[in-house]
Formats: sequence, C-alpha cells, structure tokens
Amino acid sequence: MPDTSPEMDPLVDEMPSRYVVGIDLGTTNCAVCFVDTKPSAWKVCVFRIPQLTAAGEVESRETLPAFHYQPVLHKSNRDTLKLPWPHRRYQDDSKSAARRKKKNTDRQKAKPEIPNYAVGYWARDEGTLAPGRLIASAKSWLCHVGVDRTADLLPWHGAPEVDRLSPVEVSSRYLRHIRDAWNAAHPSDPLDKQNIVITLPASFDEVARELTVDAARRAGLNRVVLIEEPQAAFYAWIYKHLDDWEQHVEPGQNILVCDIGGGTTDLTLIQVKKGRRRAGQSGGPLQFHRVAVGNHLILGGDNLDFALAKHTEQRIADGQRLEPRQWSVLVRSCRRVKESLLGKRAPGETKISLPGSGSKVIGGAVTATVTRDEVTELLVDGFLPHVDLSQKPGQRQSGFQEFGLPYAPDAAITRYLAAFLSAHVAAAGNKSGSRKAVRPDIVLLNGGFFASPALRERLLEVLSSWFQTRARPDWTPVVLENERLDLAVARGAAYYGMVRCGDGVRIAANLARSYYVSVESKQPSAVCLVPGDAEPGNDIALSGNRFDLLVSQPVEFPLYVSSTRLTDQPGDLIPIDTEQMTPLPPIRTVLQTDRRRRSETITVELHAKLTEIGTVDLWCSDIAAKDSWRLQFDVRSTTQTDLSAHQGQAEQVGLVDEATWQECHERIENVFGIKGHAKPGKLMRELSGVLRSDRSSWPPSLLRRMWDTLLVLADGRRQSPVHEARWLNLLGYALRPGYGLAVDDWRV
Repeated sequence: MPDTSPEMDPLVDEMPSRYVVGIDLGTTNCAVCFVDTKPSAWKVCVFRIPQLTAAGEVESRETLPAFHYQPVLHKSNRDTLKLPWPHRRYQDDSKSAARRKKKNTDRQKAKPEIPNYAVGYWARDEGTLAPGRLIASAKSWLCHVGVDRTADLLPWHGAPEVDRLSPVEVSSRYLRHIRDAWNAAHPSDPLDKQNIVITLPASFDEVARELTVDAARRAGLNRVVLIEEPQAAFYAWIYKHLDDWEQHVEPGQNILVCDIGGGTTDLTLIQVKKGRRRAGQSGGPLQFHRVAVGNHLILGGDNLDFALAKHTEQRIADGQRLEPRQWSVLVRSCRRVKESLLGKRAPGETKISLPGSGSKVIGGAVTATVTRDEVTELLVDGFLPHVDLSQKPGQRQSGFQEFGLPYAPDAAITRYLAAFLSAHVAAAGNKSGSRKAVRPDIVLLNGGFFASPALRERLLEVLSSWFQTRARPDWTPVVLENERLDLAVARGAAYYGMVRCGDGVRIAANLARSYYVSVESKQPSAVCLVPGDAEPGNDIALSGNRFDLLVSQPVEFPLYVSSTRLTDQPGDLIPIDTEQMTPLPPIRTVLQTDRRRRSETITVELHAKLTEIGTVDLWCSDIAAKDSWRLQFDVRSTTQTDLSAHQGQAEQVGLVDEATWQECHERIENVFGIKGHAKPGKLMRELSGVLRSDRSSWPPSLLRRMWDTLLVLADGRRQSPVHEARWLNLLGYALRPGYGLAVDDWRV
C-alpha cells in the first residue's frame, strides 16, 4: 500500500492497537469497518454485527438499524431479548435509568440482567407496529437546538409506561451494542483498547459533537476520534483507488461531496492543492483541503417517506388522519414503495396495504395504488426541482412539525445546494468564469438517498445546468463512484484511522478547527487566531490588529474553538456564536514586566503558532517597546477525547516578558551550550539575578521554558560531573510539581 503520508499524525500520542475501527453512527443505520494492522498488506473489512432479527433469533448483519424499541415484557417473553453476551450497564445519566437501577438492584444481583429493550433490525420492524415504544432518528435529536438534548424526551409522543431516554443515551446504546458485539468476537482485543474513529455530520454544531463524544464515553469508549461523514466518504473513494487516485484529480479542482442519508443533507467542498515538495522529488504531492461545510439540514430520505405517506394518507383515509399505528406502518410501506418505484427496472405501479383500525384490524385492511409517475412528480420534482442558481431556500415552516424535529423549512434540496455553492466562492475559488458560485469540477454522491438512479440523475442534471454555457453546452462534472453507499462512511473512517497512524493519503493535514480569543467590543466578539486550514508548525501573524492589554495585574484570555467556521482568516473579528463556537477554559495570568515607569495599559499586536504537539502559542508584543509575552493554550482536548480541557491554574502565577526570558536562556546556554564556558555552580545565582527573585518565586511558565531549553542542550551535561549534577538538578526543579501547566502530561 503506498505511503503518501509517512509521518504519524503529530497530534496522536496513543498506544498502538491491533485493530483500527471505523464506526458510522448513522441516523437510520450504523455500520462498522475495521483494519487488522497485524498483516503488512492490510485491508478494510466489514464487521458483521450480531443482533435480534426476530423474537429470540440472533443473526449477524452488515448494518445495525438505528432504532430503539422497548416491548411489553412479562416472564414468558423476556428471554426473547437475550443476546449472545451478558448485558452490562455503563454510564447512564438518564433519570429513568436511575429509577430502574434502584428498583431492580436485588434482581440484578440474583442473575445476569437481560435488557428491557432491543436495537437493530427487529427493533425497527417490531417497533413499526408499536410507534409509542419506538425511538428513531436519535442522531437528529442530538443537534436539535430547540430542546435540552440531554433530557429524557424520547420517544416523542411515547407511551406513558415506556422509559424516556435522552438522545445521548439512545446513541450510547447503539455504541454499547456495537462494543459488546465486537468484544464477543474479539475477546483478546476489546473495542475500548482499539483506535476508534466515529463519524458525524460535517454540519454538527459543537454541542452535538460534544454529545456524540459523551455518548461514546457512556458506552465505555473513552478514546475516540471524530471524522465528518463527507470526508469519510471521500476517504472510502481514496481507499478504493489507492493505485490510481492521482490520475483522477489535479491541483486547483474543487470536489463537491453531497452526502444525503436518511435524516440529513451534508454538503462539503474539498479543494485539490499541490503539497510541499519532499526531498528528492521534482514536484510536491497532491493534497486535499476541506474548505467549506454547509449548514445542518434535517432533510433526507425520511422526508421523502413522510411526503409520500402524507400523499397516500389523503387517499386512504378520505382526508382524515390515520391512527398512530397505521401511520407508522404506512411510512414504512412508503419507504419500500419509494425504493421500488425510483429504483432500477421500476414497475409502473405498486400497491400499499394497511391493517384496519379498531375492531376491524382483522379483515379491515385498506389498500391504495401508487404509480411511478406520481412518485416521480411528488419526490423527484418536489425534492430536486429544476431551479436557478440564484434561488434561495424558502423559509416556510415544515409540514412535519408533529414529529418534534426541526426539519428544513424548504423541501427543495437543489435550492440549498445552489445557496451553498453561491456562499463559498471566496473560500473555494472559482474556475467557471463567474463570481456567482463555485463550480465543482468533481462530485462524489454518498448516502442511501442516491441508491435511486432517478434521484442521482436529477441532482446531476440540475447541477450541470447551472454551469453550462454556449462555449460548453454539454458540461458535466466528473462523478466519482463509491461502492456500497451504506458502508462507505464506515469504510472511510477505518481508512482514516490508518492515515492518522501514518499510512495513507490525508485530507488537509490540519486540525479542521479554528481558534479564537475573545476581546472587548460593543458586542461579544472574538478574533480568529488560528484558521481551520492551518497546519502544525504554521506561524500566523495577525498584522494590522492592535489591542489594549493590561500588564502587572490580572488579565484573562478567553479562548474559543469552532469546527464549522473554517473559512475565517487570522485577524477577523467575529461575533461570538455559541452554536458554532465553544468556549475553552480561559487563561488567567499576570504579564510581568521589569519596567517600573510604564503605564498599566499597553498596545500590543498578536502572533500565533500551532505547535507540532497540538497547542496554540500566542505572543502579545508591545508595539512601543521590544517586550513580548508568550502564552500557551492546550487545545488537544478538542481533538482527543481522553484529555480534559486545561484549566490554566499554574498560569495564574504570572508570565515573564520575552526579553527577560532571553537573558535566562543565554545564561543556561552559556553553561550547557556547544560554546558554553560559564561555570555551572553559578547558574542558579545568575538566573536569580536576572529575574530579581529567589527561585522559589519563579513562575511555572518560566520553569517549563527552562525545561524545554535544558532538553535541547542535554548533550552539554556530559562536560563534567558538575555539569551533569547541575543539569539534572535544574531539570527536575523546572518540572515541579509535574502538573498544572499546559501539556505537562506530555512533558512528564
């Protein structure tokens, strides 16, 4: 396998595991793929997930439908929920779980517990007949800003006796099932000990991302990495074309990834760029950079099912509303009808049958005939209409509010696509000769929505029409093919796990996050410090931006992170949006200065750097003098789920200015450097003189910089036994007490 990314991710510091596992935590289906790293010629494989397919029957399937069902249980049927592994409780913060735990303590001690719920195929099929006991689309609830996403609110309109669960807990139960199934198949290599990559929509806000991580923790998966689904889909394509992917793309091209699943529409733009030249190469390798992400849209295949069900309901019920049980069966039937009439070799018509209601359940079935033409008009023309590139989505309220989710107000996916391409001209560049919209040179369609040739062809038809000209009347984008749309995201996630370990082709060697520092202004605002396309080692000057800063008294530096605002540039002043920007623990400190007569407020310019170990260094430089101060923010917690956010306690002692530090650095180098000639016995006295304080008063931030310097000059300790003793003594002192400052865990 070609090694086009030879270095391990500099932000990854994890114990090697035998398996790399990719989990697609989908809205309607979950899937798991993995790589066994033991063979040198590794490959991505599908993990078949054991699950209930009927009462008491367990089979392994390639996907796990994301449906949670709680049946009516009694002694005679409880064993029908039994799985081939013991049921274990993990962290469960729901109120109903606390009540269940208290009620069932004695029973749990008496014998191994059997769950009172099921997930997967049987849960989906059986739950359709009892909609008040079924939970679906939990992933969509994770990003519902209009509700408390940690509250026990599912199933929506559920039966009174059913346990209510939070969207986080439901998602955790899917992951819990996957973990138990994996552990049963790999008892020597449990899932929590493997490198795990979990997918999520690119448009998820920061809250939804954190809740996804929380769901993984509740399932006992404490170390996971997140990847956006469109990127994972593109990684799956790269994996399929390992030998010839460079023949399909060229620098400057824009790649549109259109990922439409059962519950969401996810749009992403990736740009092909020429990478940095390596030693011995005539030209740099190609690199993929994600440059734009669309807004979160709860609009996908489910909406088509609902629309067809509403259409059919009017015919079956004479304008009346069906009972919940009948409606649930109708939606499920409409999904099959949609797949049939919009699929390959579609029949001219098909019939939908529903059970009767009330006393007419037996012998009271009703039927309706649905034709291919009316389904095409309703679903293809309704959701993918021919629209002008300048059209914007409408803002009328969705017709599916009774389901509780904030569905996209406009059903026309093509309008959202037009708005997306028009909004990101500056970010992605434009080769179409027009500044109105970005023309995608290449398109990758992913998600179960595109299993239908009719839907796939209509979207490409509309997209092509936007950029066809007199000179190029037949222009169409290059279309990339992905096998198994239901498995592509999980397959790409597993491949991405190998990329992070240094084996594979990387998309945008950056954090895919932007970092900001809050500043005082008329409205809450923040300045972009590190843009989303920055790579480790980049120096970022915020030239032209000047700020007032307090010295010699406590000051606070609030830091924000965003994984969706990736086009902001260094120095941009951005209104703080709590849905797109998440606060990190601020650094509270004192900027110490040796100048006695200076005012307490100075004017500074900012300079930032993303380090190789995943921290952000921020310099504040006085424009009227040569003084500057360096702060270090530990931002690794935003990319590594087993790390807690750094609280910045040790920084409160204070920071010395750069000029003072440089004098200290010179004294240390004079002793341990190549040209060093000073006596080691006088080093501590000289450092105290420079700092005008006893070593017991040296701030931890200064001590850690001494530690960094001593490591670089480690060879200098070999000059004599006295040098060795002084080097070891100062090195240990500079690391005390071993915690409290950014990345102290890494130093230790």
